[in-house]
Amino acid sequence: MPLSFLDFLGKTVENPALFGTVLLTLAVLLVNGWTDAPNAIAGAVVTGALPFRPAVVMAAVCNLLGVLCVTSVNASVAETVYTIASFGGGPRAALTALCAAMTAIVLWAGLAWFFGIPTSESHALVAGISGAAVALEGSFSCIRWDCWAKVGLGLVLSAAAGFWAGRGAQICLRAVKLSDETFRLAQLPGAAAAAFLHGAQDGQKFIGVFLLGSALAQGRADEGNFVIPLWLMVLCAGFMALGTLIGGRRIIDTVGREMVALGPREGLAADLGSTLCLLGATLLGLPVSTTHTRTCALLGVGSAGKNRPDWPVAGKIALAWILTFPGCMAIGYWMARVFLAM
Repeated sequence: MPLSFLDFLGKTVENPALFGTVLLTLAVLLVNGWTDAPNAIAGAVVTGALPFRPAVVMAAVCNLLGVLCVTSVNASVAETVYTIASFGGGPRAALTALCAAMTAIVLWAGLAWFFGIPTSESHALVAGISGAAVALEGSFSCIRWDCWAKVGLGLVLSAAAGFWAGRGAQICLRAVKLSDETFRLAQLPGAAAAAFLHGAQDGQKFIGVFLLGSALAQGRADEGNFVIPLWLMVLCAGFMALGTLIGGRRIIDTVGREMVALGPREGLAADLGSTLCLLGATLLGLPVSTTHTRTCALLGVGSAGKNRPDWPVAGKIALAWILTFPGCMAIGYWMARVFLAM
């Protein structure tokens, strides 16, 4: 039977560690909508298909629909996050460690936004949770390596498939003789689809965190009877949409102006490439990074066009991606040690 909103609210009020975890998870959802979702609309904004504010509103609505529609029929991405690591030591210690993991993700995402780098909260999430679990258990035996294998496979797909799908779409569209205005109009459903799939992917991951926190508060984290209540989908979708409405112009400037020079044709190619990859990964239940998929699709588009990507800017972004796993795992580990000591 799904957990009711009133039951969850009661457990949250009674348990300070769960209360902190819920607040931090909502904060990460806001940051995700703020820093990740702008990737979906970067092409539409920089090519003039949509002004910034209307594009942000469209992305917020599509994020909301993506969480609600896809999670209702396929919640395997949420299950992967839910089972990424085991937490022992009793409810209080386990929730304290989970709270530390979410703190680490907020810190990492805030730094990435400050420097205008489109880092992945998805990878920060699994790394931070894993690092906190290791601090709690004292060894890596608590890590579910089969779940990490899904994350690794998703990483390879989001980078490689995103690049080649973007490049292929650009090569195909190069042969299409249409006006720039037509390509701008075609970008509208493309950007909407990208934002929809961003919600479908990233919204599920944070639903998994909420369910994990609720299970740990009751002294268990079993994998059976994995049921997601409607109110939780609405809550996660709403906070992600609110974060998107805050905006993310710095991220758009980095990926859509500094890294690759986009025209209407290139913007549509990036939308098509990233959407196809995200759709495939979501249907397969792989937790991929929407940031990686979108950014690599943009690089693939640039590599097939006249205006080559700014590879130093792309290298800076890639370095942030590489550092996300060890960086967030280390921060999650040490934050958990500090929180547990307190």
